[in-house]
Amino acid sequence: MEYSESMPAVEAASFPEQRKGYIVWVSDAKSARSLEKYGNVHYISRRLHYAVIYIDSGREEETLRNIHRLPYVKKTERSLRNEIKTEYTKENPDKTRFYSM
Repeated sequence: MEYSESMPAVEAASFPEQRKGYIVWVSDAKSARSLEKYGNVHYISRRLHYAVIYIDSGREEETLRNIHRLPYVKKTERSLRNEIKTEYTKENPDKTRFYSM
């Protein structure tokens, strides 16, 4: 299928500028599906009773206030996945070449 000018382009303004991840601990995993109206639900754990949800940073405070009011929500935690260092450097020399035969 070849793309032509008649196909609509995805505008950058339709995507959120910045989103933040939250871990929402719930008492009932089935009712955690209703969190979709507050943000993008990435994962729901039935065994450990938590949901990973991404929220627009512009509406973060208001959305969290509404999530805390829900009867099945125990607590919420900020996900620190954005702050984890994912760029690795090779400061130590690779010793596998030295010990190989």
